[in-house]
Amino acid sequence: MLIVHPPHTKPCEPPASLAYLCASLAAHGYPCTICDMNIEGLHYLLKTAEPAADTWSKRAFKHLEESLANLQRGEIYGNVDRYRRAVADINRVLERAGKGYGLQLSLANYQDDTRSPLKSGDLLLAGKEYAANIFYPYFSRRLEELLAADNSGQIGFSLSYLSQALCTFAMIGYLRAHHPQVRVILGGGLVTTWLSRPQWQNPFAGLVDQLIGGRGEGPLLALLGSEQRVEPIRPDYDQLRHNAYLSPGFILPYTSSFGCFWKKCSFCPETSEDNPYQHVAPTTTIADLQALTAATSPSLIHLLDNAISPATLKALADTPPGVPWYGFARIDRLLGDLEFCRRLKDSGCRMLKLGLESGDQGVLNSMRKGIDLELAARVLDNLHAVSIATYIYLLFGTPAESYQEAERTRAFVEEHHPAISFLNLAIFNLPISSQETASLEVADFYAGDLSIYQNFTHPRGWNRQEVRRFLDNTFKRSPGIAEILRRDPPFFTSNHAPFMSGLP
Repeated sequence: MLIVHPPHTKPCEPPASLAYLCASLAAHGYPCTICDMNIEGLHYLLKTAEPAADTWSKRAFKHLEESLANLQRGEIYGNVDRYRRAVADINRVLERAGKGYGLQLSLANYQDDTRSPLKSGDLLLAGKEYAANIFYPYFSRRLEELLAADNSGQIGFSLSYLSQALCTFAMIGYLRAHHPQVRVILGGGLVTTWLSRPQWQNPFAGLVDQLIGGRGEGPLLALLGSEQRVEPIRPDYDQLRHNAYLSPGFILPYTSSFGCFWKKCSFCPETSEDNPYQHVAPTTTIADLQALTAATSPSLIHLLDNAISPATLKALADTPPGVPWYGFARIDRLLGDLEFCRRLKDSGCRMLKLGLESGDQGVLNSMRKGIDLELAARVLDNLHAVSIATYIYLLFGTPAESYQEAERTRAFVEEHHPAISFLNLAIFNLPISSQETASLEVADFYAGDLSIYQNFTHPRGWNRQEVRRFLDNTFKRSPGIAEILRRDPPFFTSNHAPFMSGLP
């Protein structure tokens, strides 16, 4: 079987979903070819983009190879200005490449000025007019090579992000036109969200043979006529580890759990989509990481869990993987223990991502986050004391928040800014499948039958426009907060943040 990761996503590490699917199929006797067409497609665009006449573009094209090489070496991450210049120059070349196709193209996004990934009609049109896609010269040739080497007659596409959707359907359209006998299977995070929509009706029946929601290992094996016997399976990166990702060394993605062990937060897709939780035994995680690091020689381990379990954190502290690592964790009593945080640092923990969401206790309680602000402050202080960087996620505009609560969040972050390395600021979007929609006055968020969010009238009048004004005019101008925001790696954000030096 052939499985593809389509453009366009951040090009800094291999797609873990392909490595897990490949390993699972192989363990059951089904050879599998996997291809990251995102990183390959990126290098194709950079290589073939036409130079432009303006001064910035000339410089960007002139220094393109140097900028790419710098992002694949570690030294530049210690100089924020040089790092930003290299990223901006690479992104400039992509922008210029996209303009001729009516695209707003960047290292982190793919936006078509005339077609929307939220409209099934536009996706079907992308499939019909596949030759108009910016990646067509690349993917038409590459798909022919892959299909010639893989005679299974089945190809799967891993579609997790909106930024991949139009390119994915262009590739599927090409296959339907040139290889109508090939069975097309579509799965991934975005497909899972589509399938969880209320009253879902499949608009792609004539184009896609099979849609798969959730984890794909079991359904794929069932399609192949087998039953899943071995679980969990150690991912296999052999076919991906030599790709030229834009990071200093190979980043090893690994997940020690699927789903979320907390699964209580209001408005969370994990809750609304009812994704099951499965925890990999910590002893298995340690053994997997030891084997994978020996096989891939990574510069960094990226733990992909929604939240690394306390048991796994303890196992990492007891048996360090021998390579720096980072991932998401919950703010809990374990991290409130300074000595344990010191052991985490000694185990190689470079950075922890923490979903604080709000600096107001009432808002946190209403969201069922299970976070106490006094404990959160202690956790930040502990991680700062042992020099583990923090990437803090904040969410504004939730139904329980108003200006007063948002201002308390600003005050909390400003007070604790020395212990916060990076910030992610988001304005709340209401998932279309959320149970809480029943208690709110809702309307369409975006036009399109595949929209995954709904707009709502805020019960306290704290609507998106007011939230955005507060963020731009008040929150981001707070002195300590502004200092944090200036550190954030453009486009790559948390994926490159662990490599930045000069942090706590």
